[in-house]
Amino acid sequence: MTDQIPPKLIHILLVDDDEDDRYLTREAFHQHYPASRISFAEDGEDLMDFLTYKGRYAEADHSLPELILLDLNMPRKDGREALREIKADEQFRHIPIVVLTTSDAKDDVETSYFNGANSFITKPPTFQRLSEVTKAIGQYWFNVVTICEHEEGK
Repeated sequence: MTDQIPPKLIHILLVDDDEDDRYLTREAFHQHYPASRISFAEDGEDLMDFLTYKGRYAEADHSLPELILLDLNMPRKDGREALREIKADEQFRHIPIVVLTTSDAKDDVETSYFNGANSFITKPPTFQRLSEVTKAIGQYWFNVVTICEHEEGK
């Protein structure tokens, strides 16, 4: 059985301060979903700038992501703060957020769901396992659920 490629381009925003984790996650996604578009933000402030077209994204030509993969432990503004901020904002709360972090602490899991995370996944320790996890994320978010198509500016 071959991997099912998403029928349309899915824009994923990966938010992680670790350059190696960003690279490995992108590579794992592209193994199974080569048509997926992956953008990066390095922390919660960078994420909010990306969504609001501020800072280094002021002149950027990009769309809002259909899915955000969010690390919790980052400098400046961590993932917990960014999650609360996104889910409190009417123009962004429709974007599904998968927390993808090294933490497996019960408090982080509960707080993430309480604040609106759609899923919580502890980062796997090996690339092979990361590849399996990204395949499952893709199967679910690209092929099973219907993602809200929110027009920008609404």
